[in-house]
Amino acid sequence: MVHHLVPVPEVLKLVSHEVRWNVLHLLSRSDYRVQELVERLNLPQNLVSYHLKQLREGHLVHERRSSADERALYYMLDFERLLTLYAQVAADLHPAIGAQAQLQLSRQWDLPKPPLRVLFLCTENSARSQMAEALLREFSHGGIEIMSAGSLPTRQVHPLALRVMQEAGVDMRGAVPKSLDRFRQEHFAAVITVCDRAREVCPTFPGHPDLIHWSLPDPVLVQGSEEIQYQAFKQTAEQLRVRLQFLLPLLKQAYRAEKGAHV
Repeated sequence: MVHHLVPVPEVLKLVSHEVRWNVLHLLSRSDYRVQELVERLNLPQNLVSYHLKQLREGHLVHERRSSADERALYYMLDFERLLTLYAQVAADLHPAIGAQAQLQLSRQWDLPKPPLRVLFLCTENSARSQMAEALLREFSHGGIEIMSAGSLPTRQVHPLALRVMQEAGVDMRGAVPKSLDRFRQEHFAAVITVCDRAREVCPTFPGHPDLIHWSLPDPVLVQGSEEIQYQAFKQTAEQLRVRLQFLLPLLKQAYRAEKGAHV
């Protein structure tokens, strides 16, 4: 029986180029502007821009205009699409492999002790960073010590952030905005900015923590009816949920590398 040649899946062609693979490797850890990718890869800007365009056209990478500087664009990896395409390719090769390709949410992980410390930062500490803190605490079941703060904290957590989290089964009623200043001398495994403006003023922390940026729009700034604003907060919560389930493996990988042990 003659075996008819099967074309190589487009996603494999897309990610197999060395430059694109390295761009994806960086974006799997943080959102970056093109100049930052250029500096980290030590490649000409036109070359990096060309491959970013290929990844955008393949819908693996998205761009978002910075809320801190409208001249700059942040690039981010679409984790869920990449995972879906990877699982599809694996299933096409063999159904048993495809079944193993689905990501398991890291709620049941044996996280290290003493727990890792993670800090989420935004400007007002009223929505994005508070929601990230609450969701990661829920996901990690106490395996991570989590805090959040703002560069210019407001007086209270936004009511719609509380509502969306409550509907997701996460209690945030005791959350209060906190100033970044109180954490400047503390040690963290990772500091994650969820606001472009907060990234611009993020200080240096002791111990050189992993600095990660997620360029998320501020749902507080959305104009319109209460329903429109509510949907913006729900979208933020969903974006954070996806980001956080992919964050846990990175945190554990970094911990294992640092300690040189199996955890």
